[in-house]
Amino acid sequence: MVRFLKQGISAADDAAEQSKVRATVEGIIADVEKRGDAAVREMSEKFDKWSPPSFRLTQAEIEANVKALSPRDVDDIKFAQTQIRNFAQIQRDSMKDVEVETLPGIILGHKNLPVNSVGCYVPGGKYPLVASAHMTILTAKVAGVPRVIACAPPFQGKPSPAIVTAMHLAGADEIYVLGGVQAIAAMAVGTETIKATDMVAGPGNAYVAEAKRQLAGRVGIDLFAGPTETLVIADDTVDGEICATDLLGQAEHGPNSPAILLTNSEKLAHDTMAQIEIQLKTLPTAAVAGQAWRDYGQVIVCDTYEEMVIEADRIASEHVQVMTKDPDYFLKNMNNYGALFLGPETNVSYGDKVIGTNHTLPTRKAARYTGGLWVGKFIKTCTYQKVKPEASAMIGEYCSRLCAIEGFAGHQAQADIRVKRYGHLKADGHR
Repeated sequence: MVRFLKQGISAADDAAEQSKVRATVEGIIADVEKRGDAAVREMSEKFDKWSPPSFRLTQAEIEANVKALSPRDVDDIKFAQTQIRNFAQIQRDSMKDVEVETLPGIILGHKNLPVNSVGCYVPGGKYPLVASAHMTILTAKVAGVPRVIACAPPFQGKPSPAIVTAMHLAGADEIYVLGGVQAIAAMAVGTETIKATDMVAGPGNAYVAEAKRQLAGRVGIDLFAGPTETLVIADDTVDGEICATDLLGQAEHGPNSPAILLTNSEKLAHDTMAQIEIQLKTLPTAAVAGQAWRDYGQVIVCDTYEEMVIEADRIASEHVQVMTKDPDYFLKNMNNYGALFLGPETNVSYGDKVIGTNHTLPTRKAARYTGGLWVGKFIKTCTYQKVKPEASAMIGEYCSRLCAIEGFAGHQAQADIRVKRYGHLKADGHR
């Protein structure tokens, strides 16, 4: 039996909030589409109090930002990027072009082609999310994308040296200090000074995620990656202190970041809730994390592992941390998640910052139908066919009859002309 010891805001309240977000985003996109750079500058001034002579950084400005960091900071960024690049390259190497003769004279294949241009968004208004530069820009470059541009909002009234450095080291071709919906819209539809891209990628707040949703189709998007979500699945092999730490560690992302404990131990559930209140007294980001826990936090108690799997798949969380006697049980049986973190030795922060897997992951139950960002998101798998004359006559006879079933006379004519022209080769076997 599933029991809720704590629940977050209601579905109705959540829907009402999303409705407000939709309307705001729709207006900003329409304005950028209509007025271009003027609208972008107006929005940047309004939301970020930022209106530089140019939103794009020069090479000299990029170098100055890199020099503003300590050598240790630069080395740490390089270390993280090495891990992300290595795993992304392994993923890219797993994608193979194919060409095969499926019937005599009929050759089918596919090629894996990178998209031509990608706009990468790196959140950075409240926190300079350096790691998002690795996850989007670097992954797109490993995929082979020729033009990768990057946008991040100013941090404390100026470009974030750490974000700019990460963007530069990851291989960004153009770097803009520009945030929010206006950045997503500028990259997607283009302005007088920002050439539109074929795709936009990267995580963000509810407004950024909604902008990507509204622009999907006009451009490609990686996935819906909105406010951070975390689900901790735990049993009595761990304690409330570590569960509380891992829940609050993700709740600090924003006041609307869901953090959920799913357990088969009511004792652990109560212990975790008590530990959260203790840790909120000293956590530097308690103002944000505490609001997220109060409004979006949940504690769910189940009787069995089987119930926990069913409930976890219903939640379909972005991050799922499993700290149980048998974490591989959840690896084998769960279907809906952005990323799994198996065992108390690992945690979501490792995945967010350094270990090598991508941290741009599906939110708001999108894990039911998509995984997270990887090189394959930036690659189009495009098919082709080559047919020899005698094979064209053979397959053409089937195609003609199938077109007749559907009443497609023009399609049938395409097949029939080839049966007529190449039929004699099929009959006598000559090439």
